[in-house]
Amino acid sequence: MVSAIWWEEKQEAVGTLPPAGKIAVPGLLVLIFALLLAAPVLAQPLPMAATGVGEDGFSPVYLEESTPGVEIGGRASTEIQYRKESRRSDSAPLFQYLQLNLRHFDEEVEEKYAVHAYGRLGTDLRNEDDWADSRLYYAYYQKQDLFDKIDFRLGRQFISVTAGASLLDGLTLDYRPGGPLSPFTFTVFGGGDVAFYTSYSAKDTLMGGEIRGRFRDETLVAGLSYVQRREDSDKATELIGADFDYGFRKMVNLYGEIQYDYLGDRVSYGLIGTNYHRSDRWGLRTEYLYSLPVFSATSIYSVFAVSKYQEAMAELNYYHGGGRRSFIRYSREIYEDFRDADVLEAGLEQIRLNRFSGYLSGVWRYAGDGGQDMHGVRARLAWLFTPHVQGGIGTEMDVLQRRLDEFEDDTLSSRFWADLTARLTRDLDLQARLERAQSSGYWGYHNRATLRLNLTF
Repeated sequence: MVSAIWWEEKQEAVGTLPPAGKIAVPGLLVLIFALLLAAPVLAQPLPMAATGVGEDGFSPVYLEESTPGVEIGGRASTEIQYRKESRRSDSAPLFQYLQLNLRHFDEEVEEKYAVHAYGRLGTDLRNEDDWADSRLYYAYYQKQDLFDKIDFRLGRQFISVTAGASLLDGLTLDYRPGGPLSPFTFTVFGGGDVAFYTSYSAKDTLMGGEIRGRFRDETLVAGLSYVQRREDSDKATELIGADFDYGFRKMVNLYGEIQYDYLGDRVSYGLIGTNYHRSDRWGLRTEYLYSLPVFSATSIYSVFAVSKYQEAMAELNYYHGGGRRSFIRYSREIYEDFRDADVLEAGLEQIRLNRFSGYLSGVWRYAGDGGQDMHGVRARLAWLFTPHVQGGIGTEMDVLQRRLDEFEDDTLSSRFWADLTARLTRDLDLQARLERAQSSGYWGYHNRATLRLNLTF
């Protein structure tokens, strides 16, 4: 079921608001902060005909018991956009998304097999956007408990282990041996390596596997994984990964991940962290991140020197009750090609229990002489006007977000948006969004309007 949070997660935002857009921002921030403080008494509980609400606190959840036989469900979404960008021609992408789930249950209402698929048809009504294309995100057949020990998935599927992640056209097998080896699960996968942005070739393959174990009453979970990619039958990348998560007396979790680039003979990724959660009121999380880009051995980029990125972070959360949370987060960003930066963010968040939800935080970034200092805010205000209509406005002003990849780089700073979600019937909802954003990088500004109709079945 599509939620209002979808708007936050889906958009690829860029930008610094123009001077005219900044005039109304201080009043907006004061209003959001006041509503956050007064949230517990803003509204009376609303009647809910459904059995519950989704994670966004808005979309109703209707629980239906499964019965023997074939069960079909999914979601169809029609989306049209209008994009006006400073460095591209205006475009009007049109997409038709379809998510389909087919499950077969036996007489004991246990799943025998399932088919899951998700894709889209796409075009640009103005014939300007080459990326408004059709895509098949996944489509696979899944069978569980074959011989009581094997699960398998056949088709296009997403593979994610510490050694790497990819979209795979192939087969995945999970084996649970039982007996003395009952703490372990063995996974192998292989097939064609799918890339949306390059031509598809049957000679582009991916293979790998993972061993995962659960120990000490599952307080310790650890895994070892391997992924090898080939491009045009030539070895492109070979990565080895390991990870663990240890919970100590339901008080603190220690976790870590490491990825080793075998062809480059270097560590390409590392993460170590702690999460203290003994108290119901507050929690403390710390992390250290190390990242080094890995390019295909068949790519020209593999012969150039790459720059590593490191980050140390500490975050303190305090839960006030009534769906309110405040936090403060400090990060030390360590670059090789840019000035290092200290980033401090503090804010308040309200989960919607009645009518109001939102968040407000301030972000201070200091990079010293020659660096990029910024003092910005993140804010969002959402209001449930009726049990079926929710609207929201938000901004991210002067908050640096840097995106680096193989095809293009961009530096993001600010954006402003307004959105509306209307539930027309139990199974039909309409979403609309307007966004203005501007980047200090290559892409300049963009204005975007989006209208999306979702049918759940």
